[in-house]
Amino acid sequence: MRVPVVVANWKMHKTVGEAKAFVATFLPLVEGVKGCTIVLCPPFTALPAVGEMLKGTHIALGAQDLFWREQGAFTGEISPIMLTDVGCTFVIIGHSERRGRFGKPDPELADPQLRSIFSETDASVNKKVHAALKHGLTPIICVGETLSEREQGHTDEVVRTQLRKALEGLTKEQVAQVVIAYEPVWAIGTGNVCDAKEANRVCGLIRSILSDLFGTEVSEKVRIQYGGSITPENIPDLAAQEHIDGGLVGGASLKPDSFATIVKTVAHAKQTPMDFSNLWKP
Repeated sequence: MRVPVVVANWKMHKTVGEAKAFVATFLPLVEGVKGCTIVLCPPFTALPAVGEMLKGTHIALGAQDLFWREQGAFTGEISPIMLTDVGCTFVIIGHSERRGRFGKPDPELADPQLRSIFSETDASVNKKVHAALKHGLTPIICVGETLSEREQGHTDEVVRTQLRKALEGLTKEQVAQVVIAYEPVWAIGTGNVCDAKEANRVCGLIRSILSDLFGTEVSEKVRIQYGGSITPENIPDLAAQEHIDGGLVGGASLKPDSFATIVKTVAHAKQTPMDFSNLWKP
């Protein structure tokens, strides 16, 4: 049985002090929660402080991106060895915002010259995945379609292409270690969550693609998340789906109580069902 994974992606939020305050409040809220991998992905500046606070806990530290080279003249980038040095074990790769694909329209970023600063491509995602695995980091690989791509009926094609290119050159053993996050771009930060059954269908498609490429045994091991406007209110329906193994949480992960509720809901939903039939017998 796959252990679900719930990831807090804080994006460009929280100073070091704010991050430490979050962790201090959050840890007691999830004490004793089992059967779920919990990952916090603060901004780079807060990684060392949060990493120190998570030592000895059951919560993992993750980063929001990485560069595929270990060192060099790459101003503004961060390498895999820098991430592992501060305690990271997970890293988000290929998030739609890093690809320059945003759920919420931003007039300023509509300028092609400004949008180009987000230069992630399928090729760079693949190189980052290889680098992460080489250095013992679990990649959380993001795939998903924009609103126009969905409206044109291209969802499956976009997801298939992004997934195949991200995993190019990996062995079966490596693929079994990755986490895939299905994040429909139109649902990210917009409040428009994808219908649970449709999210499950696309996550099932991802599992089917993995099976075709690497075999059923591998595909059944890979954890597939949903990401996009997850809240404590909609997570029960999402967590109940067969192919959804947790969530990549944005806005709702910024508050300790709401993120703790999401974590607990996922952990409870994915526990091995118990046989309650005897309880109803007189």
